[in-house]
Amino acid sequence: MFDVDGKRKEIAAFEEKMAAEGFWNDQKAAQEIISESNKLKRVVNGLTEFKAKFEDSKAMEELLEEEGVDENSEEAVELQQSAELLKVALDELEIQSYLKGPHDHCNAILSVNAGAGGTESCDWAEMLFRMYTRWAERREFKTEIIDILPGEEAGLSKVTLRIEGTNAYGYANAERGVHRLVRISPFDSNARRHTSFCAVDVVAEIEDDIEIEIEDKDLREDTYRASGKGGQHVNKTDSAVRLTHSPTGIVAACQTERSQHKNRATAMKMLKARIYEKREDEKRSELEKVYGEKGEIGWGNQIRSYVFQPYQMVKDLRTGVDTGNVQGVMDGDIDKFINAWLRAGSPRQRNKDIQIED
Repeated sequence: MFDVDGKRKEIAAFEEKMAAEGFWNDQKAAQEIISESNKLKRVVNGLTEFKAKFEDSKAMEELLEEEGVDENSEEAVELQQSAELLKVALDELEIQSYLKGPHDHCNAILSVNAGAGGTESCDWAEMLFRMYTRWAERREFKTEIIDILPGEEAGLSKVTLRIEGTNAYGYANAERGVHRLVRISPFDSNARRHTSFCAVDVVAEIEDDIEIEIEDKDLREDTYRASGKGGQHVNKTDSAVRLTHSPTGIVAACQTERSQHKNRATAMKMLKARIYEKREDEKRSELEKVYGEKGEIGWGNQIRSYVFQPYQMVKDLRTGVDTGNVQGVMDGDIDKFINAWLRAGSPRQRNKDIQIED
């Protein structure tokens, strides 16, 4: 339940602590207080904005009733549209109430890796990349390709996408896992049905204040020429950087900039984010471990199935949510799956009730 007045009191208490002498003596504790305060402010702002719109809509409804306006009039239609938008806004507030993770508000770094299936899987990886790009556009998130490796014949062997926007990680984290495609392959001259797999990984772009120490002896750095889709060289020098953390085997690469120095900085930030995510996963129970334990990208490990032929169906195997609108899903309409995952209780404690108080 959301108590706006109570949240405002909590914010005031946090601000009092922030104004106190010696607040920054314990930087870790200080950052946690600031983070909690900012999260509360986002919640209160969203609820306040919704309440104002709700009251405006209610006042218009009362006015139309007093004047006896016909239900088919322009004013009545406008009121109905306003009510529908309010319902959408309320649903969004409910979903946001489940984003309780310490990094849910952060930007996301999403990677798609082609699995078993050769060219077919590489094509599937590119299709998923497009799906996530379209989804980000729908949410008005900014996207940037950080690393990309074209497939040998078609599609993408792997791609890493930075998604920038409020709660980007909280939403995108629902996509972690193996995605399975069943279709008649356009690359098979005999038009046979093929099954392909891709693994999607998502980590939060952690704040600079979170310390992740990496010793030089544990780090291997490789440089290479950046390449765009189709093998076109973005730069004729070895500007792309790949960093490997030897103890964990975690790899991060970046080729977006012409400057090797800038690419290294971005790759290092990604590497730290992935190491941090792995450490966080290791703290969770065995059932909630994900990173590095997805197993083979193949049968038995998928979270969602996309069937194009002989029938059309996309089904999330965790929540049971499905749809026959395959094209809509591939065009980025995946919020129904994400929201169901959040409502069902992702691997974080979530608030399941929401109520607007007067």
